[in-house]
Amino acid sequence: MTTNTTIAATPAPEQLPPDAQLLQLVGGAFVAQAVYVAAKLGIADLLADGPKTAEYLSVATSTDERSIYRVMRSLASVGAFAEVSEKTFANTPMTETLRSDHPRSTREMTIWVGEPNHWNVYGELMHSVKTGKPAWDHVHGEPVFSYLFNTNRELGDIFNRAMASYSHQSIGPVLAAYDFSKARTVADIAGGYGHLLAAVLAANPHATGVLFDLGAVLEMAPQMLEAYGVKERVELVEGDFFAAVPVKADIYMLKHIIHDWYEDNCQKILRNIRENMADDSKVLIIEAVVPEGNEPHFVKIIDLEMLLSPGGVERTRSEYEQLLADSGLKLNRIIPTQGAMSIVEAVKA
Repeated sequence: MTTNTTIAATPAPEQLPPDAQLLQLVGGAFVAQAVYVAAKLGIADLLADGPKTAEYLSVATSTDERSIYRVMRSLASVGAFAEVSEKTFANTPMTETLRSDHPRSTREMTIWVGEPNHWNVYGELMHSVKTGKPAWDHVHGEPVFSYLFNTNRELGDIFNRAMASYSHQSIGPVLAAYDFSKARTVADIAGGYGHLLAAVLAANPHATGVLFDLGAVLEMAPQMLEAYGVKERVELVEGDFFAAVPVKADIYMLKHIIHDWYEDNCQKILRNIRENMADDSKVLIIEAVVPEGNEPHFVKIIDLEMLLSPGGVERTRSEYEQLLADSGLKLNRIIPTQGAMSIVEAVKA
């Protein structure tokens, strides 16, 4: 949703010497927090209809004028926003995605990353490196999901909105890459508010769905399902996938779930699904697959989030093959999508 006032992003600087490149990486912490501040304050929304001065932004966001200017200037230097005249800023194509109404909005995910009770965990990476255990537990005294869904439900709501928003970037590519037309029942395991399931059912009106998750999460699902017009075709099933998955379906979807856990817990989840699978049922693990070698990929950075927070791991093709084999399943194929995600399709071994 780009307006005619959008300014082109700042060109990349010339190749820097190695020491400057390294320090630029270190400075990424400041940039990440500056983007968080802009997202939290809704700066991109304020610039939706054209450039605004730092004074205007200060008044609109109840912030200190000189300080908000310095934040905006720093972001403009890396192509996030542009200073189009003295102390006057506009969106760039990059920050258009920080708008709340952008179809591929990054605002909720940016807020989730920068929220203090999440951000503070990043400072304890050394703890995870030395112990192999999640820094989240070290910082907050309990595992991430019990903290989000019981102790601090306000942060849990931010997390769920971020996951729903992030789904915008994977749902279209998944629907384009996979044929759901023969499925009678599609189950979304730990499917959150049901965003992916709702989109699948909307595109396949013959099918019914099952949304399986914790009760605290399912409370918000009817609104999402109603928005897609599929509420009457979805059964909500409350449960813990480590204990049992009492669901029968032709296709079981697991989006951004398996990467949250190490092999022992993943095997529990997958074996519990397998227990109710028909011989011709399929499991779709929707995750990014880690490329081998030094090939750059966002998933190699997100893997550190898995290390720090839930205690999970992003996996290569061979690691998925082994995990599935150890869970009574076998890898059928990996289907790339036009997005960052792939579809790891598994069947009964």
